[in-house]
Amino acid sequence: MEEQVARRTGKHPADYLVDGGFATRTAIPTLEQRGVTVYAPVRLPKSKPEAQRYQPRYRDTPEVVAWRQRMATDEAKAIYRQRAATAEWVNAQFRGRHNVQRLTVRGLERVTTVMLLVAVTHNLLRWVSLVPSGLA
Repeated sequence: MEEQVARRTGKHPADYLVDGGFATRTAIPTLEQRGVTVYAPVRLPKSKPEAQRYQPRYRDTPEVVAWRQRMATDEAKAIYRQRAATAEWVNAQFRGRHNVQRLTVRGLERVTTVMLLVAVTHNLLRWVSLVPSGLA
């Protein structure tokens, strides 16, 4: 996914606020080596105390160790909290307001068309709500 973003925009983003399921020991070093700072929640090891959440583990690469240490800071936790206010809000809008829970179309082209229409609708509604009433 990150390669698609870089190909479409012509550059790698400076930071990524990643869902916990996508923060893997293979993805983090790849992104960090491209100059991307990863912000993602650190899972608590099974049957371990909370104090060990951010401690380096046996097969961690230097990039993963740096990510664990970064995520232990209050600054990184505050940055990651921004994800809920942006990405999660849009996902909730898609599910609730636009009723995009299960698609009734099949095929990549049709699904892409439906999602683009939902995205355009969402953006237009946001624009209308943010523009002063005399200009819209």
